[in-house]
Amino acid sequence: MIPQNFKDILSNGENGGLYQILALILFMMFFIGLIFVVFKKPKKYYRERENAPLEDGEKNQ
Repeated sequence: MIPQNFKDILSNGENGGLYQILALILFMMFFIGLIFVVFKKPKKYYRERENAPLEDGEKNQ
């Protein structure tokens, strides 16, 4: 039987529960890492970036 989509792989396989747990762990690790990166940067970094679209382009030239 050739699986047609991910639902078939996860529901009919003998290791379906394992795949679901691994996917959940990877998903959580990604977002925990993302939160860590965001909070690790100083607030000054975000203050400079928040006005970047409003600044005149001649400053960089």
